[in-house]
Amino acid sequence: MDNKKASKKDVDKNLKQKQLENHKVINDGEFMTTNQGLKVSEDEMSLKAGTRGPTIMDDFHFREKMTHFDHERIPERIVHARGQGAHGIFESYQDLSEITMADFLSEKGKRTPLFCRFSTVAGSRGSADTVRDARGWAVKFYTQKGNYDLVSNNMPVFFIHDGIKFPDFVHAVKPEPHNEIPQAASAHDTFWDFITQNQEAAHMVMWAMSDRAIPRSLRMMEGFGVHTYRMVNKQGKSRFVKFHWKPLLGTHSLVWDEAQKINGKNPDFHRQDLWDSIEMGNYPEYELGIQILENEDEFKFDFDILDATKLWPEELVPVKIIGKMILNKNPDNFFAETEQVAFHPGHVVPGIDFTNDPLLQGRLFSYTDTQLIRLGGPNFHEIPINRPIVAIHNNQRDGYNRQDINIGQTSYHRNGLNGNYPRTASPEEGGYHHYEEKVEGYKIRARSDSFDDHFTQAIMFYNSLSKPEQKHLRDAFSFEVSKCKSEMVQKNTIEMFNNVDHDIARDIAMAVGLPVPKKKEIKVGLKSPALSQENTRKSYKTRKIMAILSEGFDEKYVDLIKELKSSGVQVEVLSTHLGEIKSSGEKTVKAEQTLLTGHPVLYDALYVIGGKKQDKEFESKTEEFLMEAFKHYKPVFLAKEKSSLFKKAKLGEPGVLVDDTENNIEKILEMLSNHRFWDRKIY
Repeated sequence: MDNKKASKKDVDKNLKQKQLENHKVINDGEFMTTNQGLKVSEDEMSLKAGTRGPTIMDDFHFREKMTHFDHERIPERIVHARGQGAHGIFESYQDLSEITMADFLSEKGKRTPLFCRFSTVAGSRGSADTVRDARGWAVKFYTQKGNYDLVSNNMPVFFIHDGIKFPDFVHAVKPEPHNEIPQAASAHDTFWDFITQNQEAAHMVMWAMSDRAIPRSLRMMEGFGVHTYRMVNKQGKSRFVKFHWKPLLGTHSLVWDEAQKINGKNPDFHRQDLWDSIEMGNYPEYELGIQILENEDEFKFDFDILDATKLWPEELVPVKIIGKMILNKNPDNFFAETEQVAFHPGHVVPGIDFTNDPLLQGRLFSYTDTQLIRLGGPNFHEIPINRPIVAIHNNQRDGYNRQDINIGQTSYHRNGLNGNYPRTASPEEGGYHHYEEKVEGYKIRARSDSFDDHFTQAIMFYNSLSKPEQKHLRDAFSFEVSKCKSEMVQKNTIEMFNNVDHDIARDIAMAVGLPVPKKKEIKVGLKSPALSQENTRKSYKTRKIMAILSEGFDEKYVDLIKELKSSGVQVEVLSTHLGEIKSSGEKTVKAEQTLLTGHPVLYDALYVIGGKKQDKEFESKTEEFLMEAFKHYKPVFLAKEKSSLFKKAKLGEPGVLVDDTENNIEKILEMLSNHRFWDRKIY
């Protein structure tokens, strides 16, 4: 294959080979063997000394089988333990050679296979999906020049400036060590004590208390590279860049009450949503964008561009869209792929380089160190999901779990016995060359004064939100700090966020029963409309409607359901029982959930169709569902009936549609696209 110009056919072939590599399909025609290939004659009874005697050491099959079982679980990630992954393709929108040597961005239409893993941060593997938390977003590009890992979050900033503080932050947000409580939650004393003692975290906490921390779906959240990186072209010219992922479905969130209930109804809500969408062919799509800053503009702004607690407002540095990621294949085996995939921000390709961001510098050490303990030693790159699609040639040998069998006499550089192969490659031959940056100064443990402004961007974030988003953020603060037991921590939090907005401090103080502080004069600066989810893309595609009906429903709704599905909407029918539900005519629909197994928090909208057979239990449950969907600001659709049930639906409120015409499909799709109706009065 010509590495410089790999055709679409070649790349797709590489992807297929990558996805099938090392896969072992269970085949009924094969004999069972040990891990050494020996055929097994008995797998249900251990080898004993007599039929009632002890199992004996000779039973190597039992020992191998049990030993492997005992070691099926590897240490989970300390952070980002709970995740879900998918295979996909990245397609470049244009030739970016003027900006970067990165091969996968070298021509319009170039396609690169990838693996993407989403995750929560604070909880263990057994925690729920919809907890309030940042989300990890890591993408491994299998490029023609080696693997490139873009390790991102769904928030553009972080809690700390310097990687040396990361263990402290994680210790603070994890369950408290004396009682291992709470799981996957920041609503406790040690987290908020850390925040108030490390006020550089102010901006990130605003994001964590916002709706961004409870996304509706992994398919509907933004991703950010957080750090400032460099892109370097073939002429050696460097530019600063930040990375952005933009979902084509828009950026949408749950409401807090809804998120808490989903944790109980379906703790796998996000991973199931991603899996089901891909299985149905509703492939998640995200555009990749970059913010570009010329070297000479490094000190142009009133914030330090290397400060990971700051973002570059899109109104000052626009996002240039450069390509699209499509997730089109679920893993064949969760453990082998999603659990064993190893990411590292230091896995780069020619054309992408680092900056002196002190948090990034710390991460460049810690990721490899983590994989060594998680994946059993230095050969984790040989696990199939981590292997590049290009050949590996170096002098690294041996170690735990070595897979490659190296042939030859030499394993060192330089050598004469093997012609000094493998030899190094010059930059002209594709060898990685670090950007040459002049660095000088004293060896010192200190931080630049340009990192000292902790509140300006926190203020900008809050003032950029819509009124409903601001209210949700204040409610989140009140909820979290009310869970703290220490009055000192509560007071410190109130005082700290009085520097951001008095309404936040007031609401926290009132929630915990402490005095409201005096209002401070706060300078209001730039607003960034891009930070509000109210300004996101709106789409009805893949939105999920809960349709409730019973025997004898008007058969016109069979055609309506079909039309909605053909428009790209998911409709799931609920009734008193599973299986076929008869309409008033000849047509039927299939109920996929019952009124006991389904719940409105698991859907984007509610459609109450009803039917002739509506007993008290049906009406009671439907009324409960109506109230639930209504108070979460969701679209509510109602068949026109005279039942007293529908008199309680607050029909005059926004986002409630009574079906009194033959065709409401356009209005339904418009309301679904709106996602929520925040101006609805919740009684």
